[in-house]
Amino acid sequence: MPNPVVHFEIQTAEPEKSRDFFREVFGWQVDVVPGMDYGLVNTGTEAGINGGIEASPTGEPQVMIYIEVEGIQGYLDRAVAAGAGVVMPVTSVPGAVTFAVFSDPAGAVVGIVDSETPPEE
Repeated sequence: MPNPVVHFEIQTAEPEKSRDFFREVFGWQVDVVPGMDYGLVNTGTEAGINGGIEASPTGEPQVMIYIEVEGIQGYLDRAVAAGAGVVMPVTSVPGAVTFAVFSDPAGAVVGIVDSETPPEE
């Protein structure tokens, strides 16, 4: 199965400032999820992918991609066997997404998302 990049996140110390910037410059629609301070980005085209803008967990700005996989734990195990460090273990948000985050051997942080949506609880 091919493993496409399906989501991006722009993480910054000032997410609202970044959201305003990307709205103004690129015309992106950014809707903040109530209670989460997570801005869902709709880039307005089918040619690319959508993403999110949020506060950086480390305070350092970074851009992260998410790669879709089938059998997420197996891919996380493969990444670890190849030298990755687990940043966030496999985590499910009912009805939305199952994801994990790792750092590659050079320190780049990458997310993976399961191709199956977890059931609502």
